[in-house]
Amino acid sequence: MTAHQLCFEDVAIGDEIPELVRGPLTSVHLMRWSAATENWHRIHYDFPFAVEHDKLPGLLIHGDLKLQFVFKCLMDWVGDNGWVWKVSAQFRDVNLAGETLTICARVLERERAKDFGIVNLSIGIRNEDGDESIRGSAVVALPYRGGPAVPYPFQPAETAKVAEEA
Repeated sequence: MTAHQLCFEDVAIGDEIPELVRGPLTSVHLMRWSAATENWHRIHYDFPFAVEHDKLPGLLIHGDLKLQFVFKCLMDWVGDNGWVWKVSAQFRDVNLAGETLTICARVLERERAKDFGIVNLSIGIRNEDGDESIRGSAVVALPYRGGPAVPYPFQPAETAKVAEEA
């Protein structure tokens, strides 16, 4: 493992993971994401269309771009030898071009499995005004200190719980 690898033993319930900040996101960012994902809905890059035709307050930041930020935040946290297993998110509000987004997560539960640890997190995205646009949960797998990396490809069948060591 690398010196910066997070291990299951390093994590406690209530820990907040390092936030990821992105923005301010411009129309250029949104156009590039539209091109990369071939999402050509004009509400993401055509301001007059978004405001005049669809009556939106501005250009909308793509939902899948926001989810990519969530995955980036989690993947940076678990490191090369960890695994982001599941992410579930509720879209509660839109975000507009010009906003800065902060992606955050907090440890809710942790459990030992046979070959690695499982960590359950709450996740969220808020803008600079503190308005939350995404709320959800995630499950990640982390290696034990001194143990092997979480297997690739990840095998969730191997997550049978074992008793916490005394």
